[in-house]
Amino acid sequence: MKIHACAVAALLASLSCAHAQAVPEKFKTAGKIVIATVANYPPVTFKDPATNTLSGYDIDVGNAIGQRLGVKVEWQETSFEQMISAVTTERVDLILAGMNDLPERRELIDFVDYMQSGVQYFVQQKRTDEFKSVADLCGKTVGASRRTNFPKEIESWSQENCVKSGKPAVKILGTEGSADARAQLRQGRIDAGAQGNETLPYLMGLEANTYKLLGEPFAMTYQGIGVSKKNPGLRDAVAAALKAMIADGSYQAIVDKYGVQPSGLKSIAINGKPLD
Repeated sequence: MKIHACAVAALLASLSCAHAQAVPEKFKTAGKIVIATVANYPPVTFKDPATNTLSGYDIDVGNAIGQRLGVKVEWQETSFEQMISAVTTERVDLILAGMNDLPERRELIDFVDYMQSGVQYFVQQKRTDEFKSVADLCGKTVGASRRTNFPKEIESWSQENCVKSGKPAVKILGTEGSADARAQLRQGRIDAGAQGNETLPYLMGLEANTYKLLGEPFAMTYQGIGVSKKNPGLRDAVAAALKAMIADGSYQAIVDKYGVQPSGLKSIAINGKPLD
């Protein structure tokens, strides 16, 4: 039986969907892409305590992208503050570190958006009776990583939900990271913490009966894979690989593995604009 040429082309396209966008020649020649990360945000990125190897949602996503593009992934641990500089000067090729895709960051780099995140309040389980609703946070001290946009979002939330109602504003403490905020919460130095909603189910599983979620996540935003504006071809190749992963279910498998279902996307976006 004869097969129409168009049908053959369609079949071949479906079989090679992971390579819908070829990786630029310089990365193909190098045989690798270098990805910056920081292993302090479980289950997004962390060190496996048994092997001391990089693990997490971002690590699996990055390795899968490299596999689909036919290049090796070389992970480079970098401080969060240095990541944008590292990618703009091309010391690294990508950032995969739970970085929020914010308008001010888009002025420096491009983002391939691969998950979403919202600010989630939490308190100590033993203080549940003091915090029956988020309104009970007014006038209290909330800690959140100063490296994120969480303090700014909490300030906006406080203005809307506390100050406008005649209640005292939330006191915001910028911490050295989310782990520091949780440590200060356990020590009683702050009344509540705030961090990405994608991380807390995992942490609550590790530290049973320690924390209680308060209210619903707010200020939802995309998290993106950072790419230099000098490398639009790499950006598009990464987006194509992620799109193929969504289509064949491998993306969802990684989401399910790390329990970050509320943060999973149905379609990929670039700089906040969905591709579909």
